[in-house]
Amino acid sequence: MKLPRSALTVLAAMVASTAWAQMPEDLAWKLLELGRVIDPPKTVELYAPLQEKEPYQDVKVERDVKYGPADRNLLDIFAPDNVTSARPVLIFVHGGAFVGGNKRTTPISPFYDNIMLWAARNGFVGVNVTYRLAPLAPWPAGTEDIAAAVKWITDKIGERGGNPARIYLMGHSAGAVHVANYVSHPEFHKVKGGGLAGAIMLSGIYDLTATPLADTGRAYFGADPARYAERSSLSGLATTDIPLMIAAAELDPEGFVLQFDLAKEASCKRAGGCARTFLLPQHSHMSEVYSINTADTRLTDQILDFVKTGK
Repeated sequence: MKLPRSALTVLAAMVASTAWAQMPEDLAWKLLELGRVIDPPKTVELYAPLQEKEPYQDVKVERDVKYGPADRNLLDIFAPDNVTSARPVLIFVHGGAFVGGNKRTTPISPFYDNIMLWAARNGFVGVNVTYRLAPLAPWPAGTEDIAAAVKWITDKIGERGGNPARIYLMGHSAGAVHVANYVSHPEFHKVKGGGLAGAIMLSGIYDLTATPLADTGRAYFGADPARYAERSSLSGLATTDIPLMIAAAELDPEGFVLQFDLAKEASCKRAGGCARTFLLPQHSHMSEVYSINTADTRLTDQILDFVKTGK
């Protein structure tokens, strides 16, 4: 949904008055003009010039490591050239509306290497995961693949400088849905307690009954609405002991902002208290992840504090 010019003017004034804004004004305008849409190509045009190109300096990359039997059970590992002590591990799970997407959007794209580079340079070993897609692999294939990846990483990441006791699982969009379902459905876990020190969900869907599912969502979750409540993650987010961070973008489509609010409310029912929640100013659905590893550190500052504090 594109925003009317009057709304853009009001929002731009708010942007200009935000003292801690870290987005160039021209970029903020361009995102506002795109509006509440999911538009990877146009967002790539804005952010690709801000990202690094290979070969990457001071980071070693291990690509297409198999973690399971399926063709798409692959992961990339990013670590500093010299790892002197066991580091926390940041796993990233990409989006793609359940039927598309990959751990690297194209063979020469900076996305989602940008997230891995940020991780490797900010105290983590980064692991970028891909998974099976609908309609060939419907629910719960994504959750099963996440479980297999977490098990592989728990067993193997110590050899690559990672600390298997400090694994953080982060997903965006459909990837956030898979992360939330993994957290909320312990019957799929292959590691005791889920094997996570924390879970980070960016612009996900947590209650399948609250907003209409697109055709791609039905391709994954099925066409029977009677199954949607049990295949949602909302109730599990209200009971899990795993530390949670839940975020959305200010310019996300309205359904994602509603889902953010629902997840925030559910998390506050936990014995351990509310999740860390953050609505990322100025950003859209895609720019919130395409901006990682640029000068705009508002989201990554939240992630670092979440890892540091455990909440």
